[in-house]
Amino acid sequence: MTVNQGKVLVTGASGYIALHCILELLNNGYEVKGSLRDLKRENEVRKSLGTEFNNNNLEFCKLDLLNDEGWDDAASDCDYLFHIASPCFVEEPKDENELITPALEGTLRALKAAHKSKIKKVVLTSSMGAIAYGHNKSCCNTNDWTDTSKDVGAYIKSKTIAEKAAWDFVDNQTDESFSMTTINPGMVFGPLLSNDIEGISASLVTKMITGKFPALPDIYFTVVDVRDVAKLHVLSLTNHHSDHKRIIATSQKGIPFLEISAILRELGFNKSPKSLVPTPVINSLAMFNRDMKSTSSMIKRGRYGADISETISIFDWEPIPLKKTLEDMTSSFSYSFGESGIDPNEKNYKSGN
Repeated sequence: MTVNQGKVLVTGASGYIALHCILELLNNGYEVKGSLRDLKRENEVRKSLGTEFNNNNLEFCKLDLLNDEGWDDAASDCDYLFHIASPCFVEEPKDENELITPALEGTLRALKAAHKSKIKKVVLTSSMGAIAYGHNKSCCNTNDWTDTSKDVGAYIKSKTIAEKAAWDFVDNQTDESFSMTTINPGMVFGPLLSNDIEGISASLVTKMITGKFPALPDIYFTVVDVRDVAKLHVLSLTNHHSDHKRIIATSQKGIPFLEISAILRELGFNKSPKSLVPTPVINSLAMFNRDMKSTSSMIKRGRYGADISETISIFDWEPIPLKKTLEDMTSSFSYSFGESGIDPNEKNYKSGN
C-alpha cells in the first residue's frame, strides 16, 4: 500500500500536461485537488484518468485565472501546488493581452494563495519560450531569458512575463514560506489522455498526418515527451536540489520541423509533408497575417539547443526518445480522432493497416 505523500493542488486540471501530472501524482501516492474553470468537466477529467482513480484521492474545485474567488480556500488544505494553468491559443490572438493578462494574474493569484496557506513547495510550469527567444544564443541555459522587447509572439511573451513575476514574488518574500521550482519544457509531444486534439502539438501532428500541411516552415525547436514533463514535476516536490531552480526539460538539440514529419512517415503516416515552404513566402505573408508573423519570427530564431546537464544531474533523467514519443502520441489519437470523426488509421492517412 502506497504511503500518502500529501495533497497537491493542480491548476488547469483538464489540460494536456496537467492530466499527465495528475496521473503521475496519483501513481506515486499523492492526493490531488484539480482546479477547473467549469466543474461540469469533472467527469470528463475522471474519464481521461481512468476508473481506478475515481476515489477519495482525487477531488476538484473551481478556479479562474482572472478571478480572486476560491484561491485561498483551494490551497488551504494542500501541501504542494502545481501551477500549470495558462492560456494557450493555437492561433496568434489579435490582442497579446488575451494571453499575457491571465498568465500573469493567474500566476500571482496562485503564489499568493500558496504563501497564505503555507504551501511547502510550488512547481510552476513555464516554458523554453521564456528562455530561448529574442536573442541568438546557440545553446540556451537557465541563466537566459527571452527578450520580450523583440517580436517573439504573444504566447512566448506571456510565459516569460509570468515566470519573471513568479521569481520576483518568491524573491521578495522575507519569510521564505515556500520553495519554488520552474519546469521549462520545449515543444511537448506524447500521448493524449483526453479527446482534446486542439492543443498546439496535437494540432500540429494532426495536420501533418492528415495532409493538411502540404509543406512546413523552416523552424527548429527543442522537444520533450509529456510523460517526462510530468515526471520532473513530481520529482521536484521531494528533490531539494531542484529548489529555487529553473529546470530545462527538453532535447539537447533543436529538431527541424521536417525531422518530426520524417519520423511520422517512418511510422506509416505517408501524408506527412516532405518539403519546406519558402521562407520569403512566409515573410511576405507576415506583413498582413498574425500567424505568419509569429512563424516568421520563429524562423529567424534559427537552430538552437539547450544545456540540460543540470536536469540530468539533479534527476538522473533519461529523456524518452522522440520516435517513441511520436509513436505513442499517434497511437493515442485512435480514441481522440474517433471522437472527432477522423480516423488516422484509414489508408488515406496511414499505410499498412
